[in-house]
Amino acid sequence: MAHIKSRKHQNHLALPYLASAAAATLFSVGQPAFAQAVLKEVEVHGNTPSDYKADALSSPKFTQPLVDTPQTVSIIKSEIMRQQGATTLTEALRNTPGASTYYLGENGSTSTGDAVYMRGFDTSGSIFVDGVRDLGAVSRDMFNIQQVEVIKGPASTDIGRTAPSGAINLVSKTPSLENAFSGSVGAGSADFKRATIDWNRALSDTSAFRLNLLADDSGVAGRDYVKSKRIGLAPSIAFGLNTPTRVILSYLHVDQDNTPDGGVPTIGLPGYRTPDATRGFLTNAARVDSSNFYGTSSDFQNVDVDMFTARVEHDISADLKLRNITRIGRTHNNYQLTSYMLSATTLSTPSAADPAGWSFTRGLPTNVNQTNKIIVNQTNLSARLEAGGMKHDLSGGVELMREEQDNLGYYAINTGGAGAFPAANLYNPNPNVTGFNRNLSGARSEGSTETLGLYLFDTARINDQWQITGGVRVDRYNTHFDATTLTNNVLVPSSQGVSDTIWSGKLGVVYKPASNGSVYALVATAAQPPGGANNQLSAAANNAANPKFDPQKARTYEVGTKWDLLDNRLGLAAALYRTDVSNDIEVDPTNPANYIQTGKKRVQGVELSAVGNITPNWALSAGYTVMDTSIRSGTTKTADGTDVLAYTPKSAFTMWTTYRLPFGLTVGGGARYAGKLHRGTDGAVGTPAFVNDYWVIDALASYKVSRNVDVQLNVFNLFDKNYVAAINKSGYRYTPGLDRSARVTVNFTF
Repeated sequence: MAHIKSRKHQNHLALPYLASAAAATLFSVGQPAFAQAVLKEVEVHGNTPSDYKADALSSPKFTQPLVDTPQTVSIIKSEIMRQQGATTLTEALRNTPGASTYYLGENGSTSTGDAVYMRGFDTSGSIFVDGVRDLGAVSRDMFNIQQVEVIKGPASTDIGRTAPSGAINLVSKTPSLENAFSGSVGAGSADFKRATIDWNRALSDTSAFRLNLLADDSGVAGRDYVKSKRIGLAPSIAFGLNTPTRVILSYLHVDQDNTPDGGVPTIGLPGYRTPDATRGFLTNAARVDSSNFYGTSSDFQNVDVDMFTARVEHDISADLKLRNITRIGRTHNNYQLTSYMLSATTLSTPSAADPAGWSFTRGLPTNVNQTNKIIVNQTNLSARLEAGGMKHDLSGGVELMREEQDNLGYYAINTGGAGAFPAANLYNPNPNVTGFNRNLSGARSEGSTETLGLYLFDTARINDQWQITGGVRVDRYNTHFDATTLTNNVLVPSSQGVSDTIWSGKLGVVYKPASNGSVYALVATAAQPPGGANNQLSAAANNAANPKFDPQKARTYEVGTKWDLLDNRLGLAAALYRTDVSNDIEVDPTNPANYIQTGKKRVQGVELSAVGNITPNWALSAGYTVMDTSIRSGTTKTADGTDVLAYTPKSAFTMWTTYRLPFGLTVGGGARYAGKLHRGTDGAVGTPAFVNDYWVIDALASYKVSRNVDVQLNVFNLFDKNYVAAINKSGYRYTPGLDRSARVTVNFTF
């Protein structure tokens, strides 16, 4: 059984090992090559527009520059992630307003990984890597990511089935013909230790090799025992660069050995009241220390990610291009996490006057052993032509995909003896306890979805001022689900299946009053079939994954404007949008044991953004959104009975800015605001129904020691704001925001 150690006594062999391995790799290819990389002098004259601002999406399905793309899109580049010390996808998404991990899970269970909510809906099943769906409830590291693309609004036409809120695409680093060697070594609060290496070498005039390495072994500021340990390896090789035919082969391997965080009890938070009328004193009980760890020394999370990608591009002519991507991926997520609910029956208060003696019952731990697999082949043909007196940019293709998810089941009772783990002291929990044996029960589930997708896009330029963008996609999917459940100690097999065809489309009109600006209108649709997020089906009448249900549908209307200003250094955007969701699945008001498909939801609002450089030395990334959400039809409401969508702040703001002084010092910082949000409901009594709004301020100072080395200081949560980052559906548990903390990072580039 694993024993959880204090963060001050963790094993830190990973970082020296990475440094040694990197050095051995470099010198194994010959010292002259390394000397050439070191001696190469790079002159940098101020910030460039590309520091924060991107001009186009990576996908060939988006044929126009970002300023002429009629949809809200946020692109988060690696430079801003480096400055902010953002190492995970969740941290990177702080740069787009209203997208975050506000949801902690249901009841005694806890969400793991990138459980992102955006524009009112769970978007964690709509995460892609290089345009290919990425499966698994894991936390994604940014060490091999060039930029993060957030496409807001229905994206089914572009990518396939997605959440109504849109999709998130991570763009991987690829080889180039420039010899370069860069990396970073950092240390900081909560035993933070991290090292990365990015080495690119030209092998010939047309081929190159790139290697990205990662070692990260860190605690979490303000949280005892919680840790994250990641090792990453990402080699890639490219052939035919700067020729009509290019081939890029890449592989990604990541190992994670984490201690997951189940959160802390919400007792004492605003809105908390006694769950038991006979114990009114609980309403005024003190908050627990947000650093307390309520798990046990048996809690663990092991994640293995393997991903192979082959990309072939061929320029048939200057106006006709072919691209094919093949991806084979596997993610294994194996974890045990102690569960608990601070309810009237689990909370023990022997003496109202002595809170030091209060305790609560730990539940049986959540056990997950899940494997996701995917194999995909995408073929895209892009063409430029003139027809009907108009210029056309066409993009069409076919996608073949098979996704699988396998889950192993564990006993729902403690086969090692009576009871589970001992009760936890409410204000002074002890994680070093035993009492539960983790044993497979023989139960398991195997779900798979096979999809054939066909799509076609066209952007027709009527003249210099007007263009029309349209697209249509059809997906034929077949989901099959086999399950073996343990009922009265008897294994019972079952099987479910569903096949259907989903159509989606979008139509946008763009008016360009000037070459550097646009005004647009868009209508787009999306669909999400039952079991679509994880290939899991259920025969239960009160389960949203029952194959009897039709796909959930969404339609978005958006009008907006985009402008590139200051010699293309700064991009401004503003949009008004409305998303209507129908076919939503909810509880039957006449029979709580049954679900019906009559729900309708709406999210509408405004989003503003400014990204780029105000001057060559002054960079800015800012965004603001106001979201008005409502349940248009149905019985599903939040915990306090309001007709708004849960886990969606009314307004959100994000800003990051830096200024580089003439003597090599860069100073900057950022602010993040999340408005009050409501949680879901499951009948819990006394728990907070909402989360208060909060501001968080971060700061940066970076000094360029030489042309090759700079030292960077990040201070997070500068004013040590105490806030709730996420809350679970029942309101029993929450994740505290990070305490004030600091990191020092040495960045080097040759």
